[in-house]
Amino acid sequence: MWNYSEKVMEHYRNPRNVGSIENADAIGEAGSLSCGDMLKLYLKVDDKGIITDAKFQTFGCGSAVASSSILTEMIIGKHIDEARKITNKQIAEALGGLPPEKMHCSVMGHEALEAAIANYYHEEIKPHEEDETVCYCFDVSKSFLENEIKNNNLKTLEDVINYTKAGGACGRCRGKIQDILNSVNAIKPIEKPTKTQMIIKINNVIEKYISPELRKDGGDIELIDVDDNKIKVRLSGRCQACNRSQLTLTHFVEATLRQYVDENIEIIQV
Repeated sequence: MWNYSEKVMEHYRNPRNVGSIENADAIGEAGSLSCGDMLKLYLKVDDKGIITDAKFQTFGCGSAVASSSILTEMIIGKHIDEARKITNKQIAEALGGLPPEKMHCSVMGHEALEAAIANYYHEEIKPHEEDETVCYCFDVSKSFLENEIKNNNLKTLEDVINYTKAGGACGRCRGKIQDILNSVNAIKPIEKPTKTQMIIKINNVIEKYISPELRKDGGDIELIDVDDNKIKVRLSGRCQACNRSQLTLTHFVEATLRQYVDENIEIIQV
């Protein structure tokens, strides 16, 4: 069960400024019914650029209602350019915080505000078809993900799911999301070691941890070949004729190499 602040509960039970504005000066939408959360924000702006009224209509969870409600209170009375500086973090903070899994509700509020201000200034919003869709379940684009990762300092796939919902359904886009995370955060993907590097590392583990134990019982082991994660070895001495040799390979040799080299290693006796 999520732990909601008193402020969230207050705005959920008694939301402010619910409804629409006839002849609104700006309208912004975010989210979609298909993803479970949707927000439509209406603004009334006077000739000095001051937001004199704001109302919202939302479909979603309690956090979505609370985020929309607090947002209208935050922007009424502000100049529209000042309102533009409001971030989703400030929306969440004004509510006394949101559970990580509900941060996407504050993001939706910020996105609707940006759309409304763009509508007020008649700014052209980039058509969705010109942007690459990454998550089709929630219709999330690449540029949106890049912006949210930068603006909210997101570091993990779980962070992205919590803030944007992207990757939270079928999961097929998670690889792409991780690539975007790595790119934005300038993280280089871990390079797979070469065969030579694997042979050196495996031989070091054999000499340090495996052979000394086998030699105590008159046996030993030799590395024959490395084929990706398949490691070919040959037992010698007493281990070669022992009827428990397979157990030695799987319960000791394979387990030790998985611990120190790679968890996917598979031992093959030749």
